[in-house]
Amino acid sequence: MIKSILCSAFVLSLFAGLTATAQDTPGAVTFHIYSTHTAFPDTGRKKGHFYDSVLYTAKDHYMDSTVLIIAPKNLDARKKVNLVFWFHGWRNSVDNAAVRYELTKQFIASKRNAVLVLAETAKNSPDSYAGKLEVDGDFKALVADVLQGLKDKKLVPQNCAEGHILLGGHSGAYRAMARIIKNGGEQIDEAMLFDALYAETDIFMAWIKENPEHRFIHLFTDHGGTLDESHNMVKLLNDSDINNFEVEEAALVPAQLRAHGIIFIHSLKQHDDIVNPDNFRLMLENTPFLKPLR
Repeated sequence: MIKSILCSAFVLSLFAGLTATAQDTPGAVTFHIYSTHTAFPDTGRKKGHFYDSVLYTAKDHYMDSTVLIIAPKNLDARKKVNLVFWFHGWRNSVDNAAVRYELTKQFIASKRNAVLVLAETAKNSPDSYAGKLEVDGDFKALVADVLQGLKDKKLVPQNCAEGHILLGGHSGAYRAMARIIKNGGEQIDEAMLFDALYAETDIFMAWIKENPEHRFIHLFTDHGGTLDESHNMVKLLNDSDINNFEVEEAALVPAQLRAHGIIFIHSLKQHDDIVNPDNFRLMLENTPFLKPLR
């Protein structure tokens, strides 16, 4: 199921961003840096990756260390800056994902006092392996590189440190998110999964149990391959007497997002249609970890 959904879900993605750029949104300061602490290059894919008898070469798919950074022009970060990291799914790239799912547009529209970061993983490849981001402490080093990039652009002062860190991702991003939570070396306050709970449930469960203030949101569909695992995780939470909330997307109101820390949202949309036009913005606007811009 994962194979069929993830192979087909990104067909539109590959064409949607061919002429668009991630710099189109008014009110956004958008730039790229390159970090040795992104997923790739990595020894685990030095010979590329075979999938469905096709070789996805290291040169074309596992050498890009791009980090796309998007900040509101009126960012107000002094001692600390809040960071939202987004990880794309299969057969995608950071610039294409920012356009295809309107991530930049939604982020700026949310008017949150934070910075959105898209770090490249497997580029245009059917692969969830997160390379160096699975290694202990690598994500912490990536955060340091992002902060330095913001300082170099004079968007934050030289003594600015990371504040709250939130993770978001679609589809095959689940593995990068889980391994960062487990091994990244940074405190992760919230995980927002968009039809992405295929596996790594034990990592998410351990993280939830670790701190009652950790927020977990999963928006899932009937046909994205995550339905059974979503139900399984709800059962695990109930068996552990951990409060959680289930709701249909059509019935969801912002107050429910503010009232509950662990939320499962069932959507009737298709797998590739659940991020935009408004769902990412809705999550950002109603998290307790991000304050509105002044």
